[in-house]
Amino acid sequence: MFKSVLTLLIVAGFAMLMSCSKSDPTPTALTATTFTNLAADPATGRDPITGAPTGTTGKYTLFSFSTGAQVADADLQTSKWDIGFNGTNIIVNSGTSGPGTASAQLYSGIFADLTTAPESGFLQDNSAASPAVYAITRTSGSTWYTYNSSTNIITPTAGKVIVVKTSDGKYAKMEILSYYKDSPATPTSSSLDRYYTFRYIYQSNGSKSLK
Repeated sequence: MFKSVLTLLIVAGFAMLMSCSKSDPTPTALTATTFTNLAADPATGRDPITGAPTGTTGKYTLFSFSTGAQVADADLQTSKWDIGFNGTNIIVNSGTSGPGTASAQLYSGIFADLTTAPESGFLQDNSAASPAVYAITRTSGSTWYTYNSSTNIITPTAGKVIVVKTSDGKYAKMEILSYYKDSPATPTSSSLDRYYTFRYIYQSNGSKSLK
């Protein structure tokens, strides 16, 4: 009799433990992923007089946060991608840039300190507006980068984080680390540009938590 009661208590206790584990799971900490050398329509040459890039295609390189990979250009008119890159210009899959519902904003703060996606401030692209509106503005100094006209070097601006509400309704944060191939510590005029290296965190559970 005593053994039977003891067995029932043990089974009941184990069942309660399992129930608590399922109803109150411990959140899994998110870790940042770094993507290296995303080619954003790199030039094949330079104009000898103006130094302007030549041989570019004008196409955007598309990226999905949910897959963590580049998306084929053939999928431009789908919701498979979230964000696109061409030179220093960045688009999101919405409005006049794509058929998706993605939106984004440029957040001023430290990447690690941004632990929750903002409640408001997200924009979609509308190049048909006058003046044109992009979720990620294209003006040097007020966007993700600063352009040095003396050296022609693009430098990611510290404290600028791109926050994206993706095409699947999830949230991601991204910080651009370098605009040059292989991320040279001190880019020069001979460094190959239009190659993004960035780190990001994608929250797959649908919450605004980015930590």
